[in-house]
Amino acid sequence: MSESNTSATVHPSEKISGTLTVPGDKSISHRIAMLSGIAHGESEIRGFLRGEDCECTLNAMAQLGAEVEYGDEVIRVVGTGGVLHSPSEPIYMGNSGTGIRLISGLLAGYGVKAVLTGDASLSGRPMRRVSDPLNEMGAELEVTGEKGTPPITLQGGKVRAINYTLPMASAQVKSCVLLAGLCAEGLTTVVEPQPTRDHTERLFIQAGIPLHINGLEIELHGFGHAGPQIEGRSWQVPGDFSSASFWIVATAMRPGQTLTVHNLGLNHRRTALLNVMERMGAQITVDIDPDTSEGEPLGTLTVVGAALSGTEVFEDEVPNLIDELPLVAVAGAIASGKTEIRNAHELRVKETDRITSMVENLRAASVEVEEHEDGMSITGGAKPVQVGPIQSFGDHRMAMSMAVLAQCAESPLTIDGIDCIKTSYPTFWDDLKQLGGRIS
Repeated sequence: MSESNTSATVHPSEKISGTLTVPGDKSISHRIAMLSGIAHGESEIRGFLRGEDCECTLNAMAQLGAEVEYGDEVIRVVGTGGVLHSPSEPIYMGNSGTGIRLISGLLAGYGVKAVLTGDASLSGRPMRRVSDPLNEMGAELEVTGEKGTPPITLQGGKVRAINYTLPMASAQVKSCVLLAGLCAEGLTTVVEPQPTRDHTERLFIQAGIPLHINGLEIELHGFGHAGPQIEGRSWQVPGDFSSASFWIVATAMRPGQTLTVHNLGLNHRRTALLNVMERMGAQITVDIDPDTSEGEPLGTLTVVGAALSGTEVFEDEVPNLIDELPLVAVAGAIASGKTEIRNAHELRVKETDRITSMVENLRAASVEVEEHEDGMSITGGAKPVQVGPIQSFGDHRMAMSMAVLAQCAESPLTIDGIDCIKTSYPTFWDDLKQLGGRIS
């Protein structure tokens, strides 16, 4: 089918199984684009996610003075050497909360004057969580949208180091402060309430930027106004665990089906979904490549489906499971018994309110579900049937999660508003068909 269509009818499948390599990690692609953009000389990036969100970040670095060349297998970036130029036009960050929050931190320290904008969905997402610490560091940021949302007007400058305790567990806010801290004088310290994704820390170390990490505390000695002097290098982006998660759950729900994913990023702060699926009954094997000497652990994952049982998502799992919680809800719809998702307020400020949107879609598919302020309770066991069109609400993960649910439906599900999938997983439909799915 053509991805330009605005809707898709996804048919129940006889099987979901096979071998797959998923596209590059979205979160890591954003960060590598920024580090390559401030480096001296040329960087080569392999496995970069060629989705709209990540390409917005590359385009932003080009607006700031980097040279970007797109190849079929390799993206080449000639960095600015840390001399960023204020762009003449607003920087458009598409649908990416990661992109706009991280680049705000980067620009805060480099003295850049810029306006950051996004699409309608991004323009409704909260940004004071990054403007507050950046203003405390001495940058001038104003969130000009209603309720502290984009556009962001920014005047970077001489920033100072701070000791910042995150008010919520957020890898985006942590990374934003650390990126600003590159150009600060003194020691910037970030303290997390719970462990979150550590891609920024790993990439800093790969790039030669020293950090001291002690449990939940990360310390960075700033390099002053000129920022770090890092050299261009070769980067390899691992396969995106969040993209693989759709097929992990789709296979786990089908007893006896087997899926193997190669070249997959297996950072333990991204793989909380595996613990949840194993509790529900799936059989999962992980084989990490022993040659992964720096950066992100890579490896192969195999999942064998089973008759699933409901489970409870624990509070300490939520920060590293937040993107996969819609899929946990889908698994809960098929599993016998009750699945509880709580302590997940952050779902309400994603591309859509993922609590209300998922509840609405599950009810449209005849699933028994109760909405809570911080999550939902799903009672599964009966196969969903199509009652009416399913909505993406402009949210890529919502659309893909409901396509996974359709694999176990009793009749086809029509999903409206599928163009959003292109922001993060442009080959989603091709991969679904490769594994046995049917779309019309």
